[in-house]
Amino acid sequence: MASSVLVCNSGVHPLPSLRQRLLLPRSPLSRTPASSSPSNPIFPSLRSASAESFSFGLASSRIGRSLLAPVCASASSPAAVPAPAPAPAPWQGAALKPLAASIATGVILWFVPCPAGVSRNAWQLLAIFLATIVGIITQPLPLGAVALMGLGASVLTKTLSFTAAFSAFGDPIPWLIALAFFFARGFIKTGLGNRVAYQFVSLFGSSTLGLGYSLVFSEALLAPAIPSVSARAGGIFLPLVKSLCQACGSNVGDGTENRLGSWLMLTCFQTSAISSAMFLTAMAANPLSANLTYNTIKQTIGWTDWAVAAIVPGLISLIVVPLLLYVIYPPTVKSSPDAPKLARQKLEKMGPMTKSEIIMAGTLLLTVGLWIFGGALNVDAVTAAILGLSILLVTGVVTWKECLAESVAWDTLTWFAALIAMAGYLNKYGLISWFSQTVVKFVGGLGLSWQLSFGILVLLYFYSHYFFASGAAHIGAMFTAFLSVASALGTPPLFGAMVLSFLSNLMGGLTHYGIGSAPVFYGANYVPLAQWWGYGFLVSVVNIIIWLGVGGFWWKTIGLW
Repeated sequence: MASSVLVCNSGVHPLPSLRQRLLLPRSPLSRTPASSSPSNPIFPSLRSASAESFSFGLASSRIGRSLLAPVCASASSPAAVPAPAPAPAPWQGAALKPLAASIATGVILWFVPCPAGVSRNAWQLLAIFLATIVGIITQPLPLGAVALMGLGASVLTKTLSFTAAFSAFGDPIPWLIALAFFFARGFIKTGLGNRVAYQFVSLFGSSTLGLGYSLVFSEALLAPAIPSVSARAGGIFLPLVKSLCQACGSNVGDGTENRLGSWLMLTCFQTSAISSAMFLTAMAANPLSANLTYNTIKQTIGWTDWAVAAIVPGLISLIVVPLLLYVIYPPTVKSSPDAPKLARQKLEKMGPMTKSEIIMAGTLLLTVGLWIFGGALNVDAVTAAILGLSILLVTGVVTWKECLAESVAWDTLTWFAALIAMAGYLNKYGLISWFSQTVVKFVGGLGLSWQLSFGILVLLYFYSHYFFASGAAHIGAMFTAFLSVASALGTPPLFGAMVLSFLSNLMGGLTHYGIGSAPVFYGANYVPLAQWWGYGFLVSVVNIIIWLGVGGFWWKTIGLW
């Protein structure tokens, strides 16, 4: 009987009104707008109970079942909407166009006939090396992966044996650079980096340019005492510069790199090459230049001779290059008059040095002391760095897990060692000596004055450094041949030797692998690779003008030519 009444009522009242009256949810297919019923805060289950009773009674009759079916279907589930297709997973592999450019470079050169006097192995290795360089520039994959693929190609094609391809992983320089990143981790983790950074800011931080110059000349003062530019850059100044950048709100990956970090990293890198050129003991390969000079022209370059000749053009470069980069690659924050005051407040808030800071500072002083006086104790730079890291590990200032997590260090170790190996075997296979002899014959046959001939030799010597991952390798491969030709063409022998020696340092600023400090500062990831190379070339032009122009007048004054 109850069901008959309900059916009757449902026939009298329109369906939307009936639904509203019995508190049924409105079908999404209905065109008649449903009035909203106020919810019951005291009995929230009341609406659902009424609907369930209605549904039960209505369903008990045959007519009710036919009426209820579409209503309940629409009330219980909305009209089926096709689920959107899931977005395809992003491509995790190599960037295909840069990869194709890299491979094409190698393949094209591979099938070019070898010039007379060049072995097939040397030519094949040159093809692989240039393909790797193109890959490093265009970056279809991270640098370490590209370099590892280059080594793999050299082994796969039998151009190099496995032992030869991976020989540079036993070279001390890549390891010294990796150790520098571990030191930087401890420097920042303990808070010592921030403490020193705030001290610098409190003294020089009212202007960004003043802050940069304070770092530049601090590094130049240490240069004659620490004969490893990798140690100076990585062990001392990279941690300090990173701490300064972070203290000033310039971090990697959040769009604030140009606030301070990009300009400061590039400035400290370029000036590290300049300070290396200013002193005989400022770079490990400088004594090699002096030794080859004596073997070639029987004249000695002493420490004082080198310093006197380099001091004027060197100081001018140290002043001009930071200012040039400040104009063409400016930091977004140029002055901060309140920074010194804020830095002093931060120092007061930090309080006295913690135990970890004291251990870190003592370890750093010990390591720097061994870098300065290690020659007398027969302790080289990388051994001193390993000793320092061992102290940090034993005391828990840095953990091995943190070292393993320092991915930039391992990536830099991989690609730098790979380039050293390939560049070294280009020399061993005779390609560099063939290039030197070809240049010598070409320039000698032009019949130019010694000044013009020497200028051409200088440019060829300087910009051939794109093919070298080590200043020592470049000097060992080309210095003697170029000095011999320059002397034969009428260049004053000692003048020619000094100029080539200075340029053997300055040319390191061209790339991110050309000198020991390059991978250190580039690995901080504040400066994109294209800008690193572009500004490196521009600074090289300025340095050549300063050293051959102003330097030429100075050398004339002191009787060098």
